Amino acid sequence: MSAPTAADPLWVRGRAWVFGDGVNTDDMYPGFAMKLPLHEATRHMFDASRPGWSAQVKPGDIVVAGRNFGLGSSRPVAELFVTLGVSCLIAEQFNSLFLRNALNYGLPAITLPDARRLISEGHEVDVDVAGGTGRNLTTGASLEFQVMPDFILDVVRSGGLTQQLVAAGYLDPEAV
Repeated sequence: MSAPTAADPLWVRGRAWVFGDGVNTDDMYPGFAMKLPLHEATRHMFDASRPGWSAQVKPGDIVVAGRNFGLGSSRPVAELFVTLGVSCLIAEQFNSLFLRNALNYGLPAITLPDARRLISEGHEVDVDVAGGTGRNLTTGASLEFQVMPDFILDVVRSGGLTQQLVAAGYLDPEAV
């Protein structure tokens, strides 16, 4: 694999942050934070389980998790991840509503059944989202996952569903 470019949202490289099973949206985006401006709300991500996490995240980082990642309500957590610069989510299994919200915000969300066996906290990971492959650059382990359908890749490539609809002329950019 050659190096990803900043211009391609479907090819990412970043440091892994690993979470367990059943991480819920209430922990990712506490209720009180929903009343705050977006950048301020990001400071409260994972307050209950990993205080101070958002201050350590750097643009391009990748969140890796276990099963049922994003359990809970339809809070716009993906918008917080995008605001922090998280480039990709990899989980052994996503809550279906959370998965769709992530993709709608243009955030690649990859299902990799052995994610936590193949990737540990702090590992450097390279992912070709459109190609269905990746590599743990720290260990050399290969990552293979199911390629998303073209229409989903187009949403992610566009920066999200809203941006795709603006570009196609279906939404007024001033109204977004």
